[in-house]
Amino acid sequence: MGGLSVRDVPRVLSIAGTDPTGGAGIQADLKSIAANGGYGMAVVTALVAQNTHGVRSVHTPPAGFLREQLDAVSDDVVIDAVKIGMLGSTEVARTVGAWLAGVRPPAVVLDPVMVASSGDRLLSRDAENALRGLLHRVDLVTPNLPELAALLEVEPAQTWERALDQGRRLSGAYNTAVLVKGGHLAGSAAPDALVMPGGDGLTVSEFSSARVETKNTHGTGCSLSSAVATLFARTGSWVSALGAAKAWLQEALETADLLEVGTGHGPVNHFAGPWQRGLAPLPLPSGTGVPPRGERTAGLWSRTADVRERIASLDFVRGLGDGSLDQAVFARYLAQDAIYLRGYARALSRASELAPTLQEQLFWAESASGALEAELELHRNWLHANTAGGGLPGTGKAPADPAEGLAAGPVTRGYLDHLLGTDRHRGDRLEYARLVGAVLPCFWVYAEAGAALAAGNHASHPYREWLDTYADPAFAAATARAVGILEDVLAGDDAQRRAAGEAFALSVQWEHDFFAAG
Repeated sequence: MGGLSVRDVPRVLSIAGTDPTGGAGIQADLKSIAANGGYGMAVVTALVAQNTHGVRSVHTPPAGFLREQLDAVSDDVVIDAVKIGMLGSTEVARTVGAWLAGVRPPAVVLDPVMVASSGDRLLSRDAENALRGLLHRVDLVTPNLPELAALLEVEPAQTWERALDQGRRLSGAYNTAVLVKGGHLAGSAAPDALVMPGGDGLTVSEFSSARVETKNTHGTGCSLSSAVATLFARTGSWVSALGAAKAWLQEALETADLLEVGTGHGPVNHFAGPWQRGLAPLPLPSGTGVPPRGERTAGLWSRTADVRERIASLDFVRGLGDGSLDQAVFARYLAQDAIYLRGYARALSRASELAPTLQEQLFWAESASGALEAELELHRNWLHANTAGGGLPGTGKAPADPAEGLAAGPVTRGYLDHLLGTDRHRGDRLEYARLVGAVLPCFWVYAEAGAALAAGNHASHPYREWLDTYADPAFAAATARAVGILEDVLAGDDAQRRAAGEAFALSVQWEHDFFAAG
């Protein structure tokens, strides 16, 4: 192929059929390319009417139009890698082969769509021969075991050793790298191997991952091959690209059931990792409260309405809103709140430990980190700037821990005993339900108070930073996420609902007492 130029964001072209449910074909390819750091483009070889249960019909546009699509892309865009999927006919395969010969992209990955999951052959003998003719023009071919056997015109391998032998035969015959995939074999592991030709003969690099027990594997082959093409264009190494692609796909498979797409064999969760690690929640408009996320959280919110009304009428809250609150009173409140936040972070960490999903685990862990970093920083700065002797002796610097040397008051101790569960429920499931209910009011009551007090905030308000924090759209978005988790917990059995509901109501009362003690 042409000369490779490694790029941070490679331009990757998918040549494949469609899947209107988004799990396979060019739709899966574009998601995989984006999830692995590339810019995806697509040329359609076939329009496929299918869903998670199977293919209903296929419409193949004229080969001349296919060539027009290919030329339109390559005449304008520098292509760093190509992934080829469903071709479907002899004419389509030959058209793609002629385009490859003229354009010579620097990296080409072929996922040979030849055999259905049922074992039925999808191509005529002439079309299979035309597909084999492409093997001399590609850098990597990624067949499943039935397709590997079909390319060699032998019976499918029943053992991993036999599969590796077939991979070596195909690589040697066509002088191209072969990804041997062991997903069709039985066992708890899902082995893969990269067989590569070289000056000293064939080299084999083996990879293995735990088999994921899920029916939602639709488009796995499409997704893996396009991910490898993208990552090779980013790294220049097939071995590195495959290792990274397998790690990404493992994560996408492990979270596939969360998507709930279709009633058959659903898709993998292409963006699980990017969403969990880097996608910030959509902020709610500034100064708005956080609504319930369903009937169950609405019921709890209504159940605690009288306590929340009493919170809003407290002298502390009114003085905080209009700025008349005595700073010495606020300093005492902040000192107790700093002690509280350390215990609250431990409760959030415990929720992360018990969380049933990776998304919830990450959310609670990030919330714990935020309580210890961002919120304590606000406490530290305010106490240092607004109280006498707030700095470290002889330095004038704020102490690292604003709660250092302070004793918890009776309300703080009581609230923390409640959060940290001195009388723990039996079993992680009930303990998690109790924890979610217990930690929620510190999100939700503060978000409601922040929305109510935001109208009176202004640039010279003595507690402006404090009001900004709890009226912040990002905090409202985090609260909305937490309320959604509570709604899901309340959908559990009676014991879970009781544990979460009782803990929630008691925490709202503790919030009232905490403000009142200030």
